[in-house]
Amino acid sequence: MVNVKDIQEYRLLTKINSPADMRKLPVKSLPRLCAELRKYILDVVSQRPGHLGSSLGAVELTVALHYVFNTPKDLIVWDVGHQAYSHKILTGRRDEFKTLRQWGGIAGFPTPEESEYDTFAAGHASNSISAALGMAVAVAQKNEDKLVIAVIGDGSMTGGLAFEGLNNTSSFPNNLLIVLNDNNMSIDNNVGGLNHYMVDLLTSKTYNTLRYDAYRGLKKLKLIDDVKRKNVQRLNNSLKALVSRQNLFFDGFSIRYFGPIDGNNINRLVTVLGDIKDMKGPRILHIKTIKGKGYLPAEKQATIWHAPGVFDVNTGQRINQKTDEPQPPKFQDVFGKTLVEFAERDERIVGVTPAMPTGCSMTFMMKAFPKRTFDVGIAEGHAVTFSAGLSREGLIPFCNIYSSFTQRAYDQIIHDVALLKEHVILCLDRAGLVGEDGATHQGAFDLAYLRIIPNMTVCSPYDEIELRNLMYTAYKGQNGPIAIRYPRGAGSVVDWQTPPQLVEIGKGRVLQEGEDLAFLTIGPVGARVASIVKELKTKGYSTGHYDMVFIKPLDEDLLHHVAKRYKHIITVEDGCITGGMGTAVIEFLMDNGYGNKVKRLGIPDRFIPHGTPSEQYKDCGLDNQTIYETAIDMLKS
Repeated sequence: MVNVKDIQEYRLLTKINSPADMRKLPVKSLPRLCAELRKYILDVVSQRPGHLGSSLGAVELTVALHYVFNTPKDLIVWDVGHQAYSHKILTGRRDEFKTLRQWGGIAGFPTPEESEYDTFAAGHASNSISAALGMAVAVAQKNEDKLVIAVIGDGSMTGGLAFEGLNNTSSFPNNLLIVLNDNNMSIDNNVGGLNHYMVDLLTSKTYNTLRYDAYRGLKKLKLIDDVKRKNVQRLNNSLKALVSRQNLFFDGFSIRYFGPIDGNNINRLVTVLGDIKDMKGPRILHIKTIKGKGYLPAEKQATIWHAPGVFDVNTGQRINQKTDEPQPPKFQDVFGKTLVEFAERDERIVGVTPAMPTGCSMTFMMKAFPKRTFDVGIAEGHAVTFSAGLSREGLIPFCNIYSSFTQRAYDQIIHDVALLKEHVILCLDRAGLVGEDGATHQGAFDLAYLRIIPNMTVCSPYDEIELRNLMYTAYKGQNGPIAIRYPRGAGSVVDWQTPPQLVEIGKGRVLQEGEDLAFLTIGPVGARVASIVKELKTKGYSTGHYDMVFIKPLDEDLLHHVAKRYKHIITVEDGCITGGMGTAVIEFLMDNGYGNKVKRLGIPDRFIPHGTPSEQYKDCGLDNQTIYETAIDMLKS
């Protein structure tokens, strides 16, 4: 393998504008190409932050797939997409890679809108097998001459959808190849010795021709049918598991299993993929890779270097861009530290997260109370129902899920939490516009889809202090389900550790009374509106401002007050404009016979692309200037 540090120029990479160009290279050149890819990813991502570790580990896999298979005719379906940076670079986006996750640049995840090589959306985990299976079955039904490959990381295998796809894989005629990219541990002795020989034997064309001929002969003699064949396949997988000392969960799925092999050995990968490429029927190739491969800091601390931010490539020093001035904390840190504070008082409190302990700051709880904190893996639906079970037996679960991932648990919220009125506290992190992760990660829809569920209480804090108060109220002030949604990153209050206070459920706050126009806001976007109210005052306008706090139940007394006092109302929310708080306000006004003029501001009815939050707010009309101009236009009408 070529050392990344030895790369002084991109001798091969600059000549590759498509996988077809790469396929002209001799196999002996591929290690050099892999090193150049790693160097290029490091050079770009160190300056334009993205998901580093997974992509470094998947370099050889990406090169081997595009080298062996005839892409884009053959279809590669990526899971999540954290590991797909090499894929983007090799498929005509090398120069554009420098615009990674920037407004107007290329996305951080594969998306069909960007390239024909991106065969399916890959922002959320565990969907690759199901999508690829659908494609493979369609290919088989149309009798087309192309192959379908699903690439799934081991973390994504904890998602229920992946198991549903696996369970269905042998049900219909298809030739799907599933590549399990297992980067949870370094390569161990299982890769060598007898297991190496077994992989060579089981992937050889001679062995598989004999195997298929034997099957056809037995079928002609009516000694075997498809049911018996699946039983034989399970036996084969079990024997392979015994030899390779791998505790396989694939042996019950009637899918041929190969591996594990070293996924960072490009020559080995090319050989094995070439051997199994044309085999018939669904099969799984298990490879083991090292997350952060080729960059020592990332290999040593995989979690930190999953998405490290800006860093110095040469020293491995992550660059802290904070100022010396005291800064407001991140909302997720307020959540994490407040949860520990409450847990110290009440042993019934537990924490639940689906594979996001660091991102949501559940790590504070894990450190303080490891036996009362549960990371359930990439399994949001399970996290919610698991929390309902904890509640059923008297515990008080704080279930923290990113807003966009909560969409995957919608049925469980309705059926297992709200219907039973369980005391589950859903803390929805990353609500609203989230920045560079883009369309698949925007927390746009939670206010709209949660407010229609019976028995649910739904709220959003104005600042860090109100987050503490709402968490305290959810814990002490009510017995049913409640969802607290808050954004990514920092808020507006430096001194936030005040004693928590109970908040009256369904009651908003009067921040400023006025005469000419009223702003109704929910959540931290209210702080932006507060500055606009001050600016309008300097222009001679008397503007009211009301923090709704709750979208369900609505503060009807406050809404009656506003409807009677103001002719003009502007609602502002960091959520989808369709069905959100503004819609709830209009429904109330219509139901009660009011005729106020209302303007709703929020995330429009489209998916918002990647970029900085400020660019996204401007695109959605939620920036200060647009809100101010909207108010002036209404006041002059």
